[in-house]
Order: sequence, then C-alpha cells, then structure tokens
Amino acid sequence: MIAPARFRIDFVSDVACPWCAIGLASLKSALTKLEGSVEAEIHLQPFELNPQTPFEGEDAGEHIRQKYGIDDKQLEANRIAIRERAAALGVAINTQAGSRVWNTFDAHRLLHWAEQQDREKAVALKQALFRAYFTDNENVADRDVLVRIAKETGLEGDAARRMLDGNEFVDEVRAQEHRWQQGGIHSVPATVVNGQYLISGGQPPEVFESALREIATKVAAA
Repeated sequence: MIAPARFRIDFVSDVACPWCAIGLASLKSALTKLEGSVEAEIHLQPFELNPQTPFEGEDAGEHIRQKYGIDDKQLEANRIAIRERAAALGVAINTQAGSRVWNTFDAHRLLHWAEQQDREKAVALKQALFRAYFTDNENVADRDVLVRIAKETGLEGDAARRMLDGNEFVDEVRAQEHRWQQGGIHSVPATVVNGQYLISGGQPPEVFESALREIATKVAAA
C-alpha cells in the first residue's frame, strides 16, 4: 500500500478577494477527490488587497473602476463571470450596485488567532468571512461582526473579543504579509505547497487536483 503524500499548503489570500473564495472552495473540492492519496494541512496566510480602506468602507464599483480602469459594462461582465464561477462551487457572490469594499486587517488578526486555537475551525472561519463579505455584504472591519462570526464557527467569542480589542498579532500579521510579498507573492490567491510549489489564481477544482497529483509524483520521486 502506497502511503499518501503529505502536504503543507499555505493559502495566501484576502477576505476581500472573490477569486480567493473561489480558490479555497476549489482547493477543498480537489482535496476531497484526492482523499487517500493526499493528506494536506491548510494554513491561512494574510494578504491585503486594499490596506488603506477606511472602517466605513468604499463603494465597491467605484473602487474597482478606478483601480483597474474599467467601465460599467466591463465591471458588470466581470461580476457575472465571478458569480457564475462561484455558484458552481456553492459560493454565493452577491456583489452589486451599492456593495462596499471593507478593511480586512482585523479579520486577518482573527484568522491568525483562530489557527492557533484550531486549524480546521480557522479554515471554516475563513469561509464564513467570505460569506459575510460577498454574500451578506457585512462590514468585516466591525469587531462585533467578527466576534459573532467567530462564535458561529465554534470559536470562543469572549477570547476573540479580548484579542481584537487589544494589539495582539498586529506585528505577526504584518510580518507574515511582508514575508510572502518578499517571497514574490503579489497577487492572490496563491497556493504554496510544501514551501516550493506555487499554484496561482482561483483555479477550477480539476486544475488543483491535477497540480497536486503532479506535485505528489515529484515528492515521491525526490
């Protein structure tokens, strides 16, 4: 019997990135199909697309038009494409006129804390934050929202509140962001396997599955 390949997967992403929501759902789908041949630990790594976003957020459409230099027609076409890709994976992206872009730094602090409590619950928290951001258009800079989502994910709400109200993990999250940027990660999602193999973008499940099989073959031959 061949032992399964063991992977550490660093998933570098931002809560404010719809392709990251798609990528994480695709990755998890691929790992389910590879069960028995691949054992993987997913570690969440922070990346902020819009670190200067104020607490009250910004209009999402205006932000994207200015950032990428696109018009309303292109914006709507992009939203439709993202919505369709996400829906196929069971992810609801409801971004529309009036939606907002939110600051995600405290969300990354919460995720860092959550991983120290329970790695699997941290991944569930990440997916819950994606739902809050893209399905419900909630302000994930609001600590009340973050604490509520942490509790809904099975984490200790009072401990989450104490962490968020203090300065814990500010330096650690900044250091992790800097580390990945220095390592060449400038767009997300970025899926790094065993610290050396990169799968870029919010790929479909079959692309993740194929890439992970190829990496497993390389690891076995090493």
